[in-house]
Amino acid sequence: MIKKYVFYLLFLSQYIVVTGQENKVPISLETTPFSIGETHTFYSDILKENRIINVYLPQSYAKEKEKTYPVIYLLDGSADEDFIHVAGIVQFGSFPWIKMLPESIIIGISNIDRKRDFTYPTTNEKDKKDFPTTGGSEAFISFLEKELQPFVTTNYKITTERTLIGQSLGGLLATEILWKTPDLFSNYIIVSPSLWWDDNSLLPQERIKSTIQKKVYVAVGKEGPYMESAAFSLIGRIKEDRTIVSSFTYFDGQDHSNILHKAVYEAFLHFYAPVEEKKE
Repeated sequence: MIKKYVFYLLFLSQYIVVTGQENKVPISLETTPFSIGETHTFYSDILKENRIINVYLPQSYAKEKEKTYPVIYLLDGSADEDFIHVAGIVQFGSFPWIKMLPESIIIGISNIDRKRDFTYPTTNEKDKKDFPTTGGSEAFISFLEKELQPFVTTNYKITTERTLIGQSLGGLLATEILWKTPDLFSNYIIVSPSLWWDDNSLLPQERIKSTIQKKVYVAVGKEGPYMESAAFSLIGRIKEDRTIVSSFTYFDGQDHSNILHKAVYEAFLHFYAPVEEKKE
């Protein structure tokens, strides 16, 4: 009986020791910030205000001194908007074992007043009432061309390839740039564009022809007949231009709120699809 009691005590003491070791919470030795990029603030003479950009740099950027990188300009590029999840797509897609797209720099353009910056003047009285600060896209496009792009060229190692990503009102702005100053960017990712603005006045306008070949990807989700028909009309107009390599996706499983991530991923698949080798 005593032997059994002693054995039980030994077993219980070992169980307590082991259990105590398993439940011991480790102590952090060091806490450091986790960063995926850098942020610049500079004054815009054109817009008469400070502007903020968030920058994602590829993993090889610091060590590859002579390498240059394509640049992706992201509208709605604040940290609490689309910058982080789009950076994740680019990082994943450029892994050597994925090779979906080349290593790229992302310039996320933070917003101050997107309704002002992304829209041209409207004659629609309801637009004016609902969005009283609108109509500043001409100044914003000038900012992109004359201030932001030169800033990026001066401070980063870049190629001449420039991609613009815009959704909703950002898609409206991207379409306006494609229509009026197409060579400002090499590639365009236009998602759920708000082409209803000013009573659909943009698409019927004559489009400035590009001097260089470019790629354009358009996407729309299950967003109602008005948004969907406008996107179909947009891709129809784009396909008339043989200098543009275009593609279109209708996402029947996505809507206006959740389409962007999937659409950007799909756009890169279209832009950088591997060319199949011709068989002899």
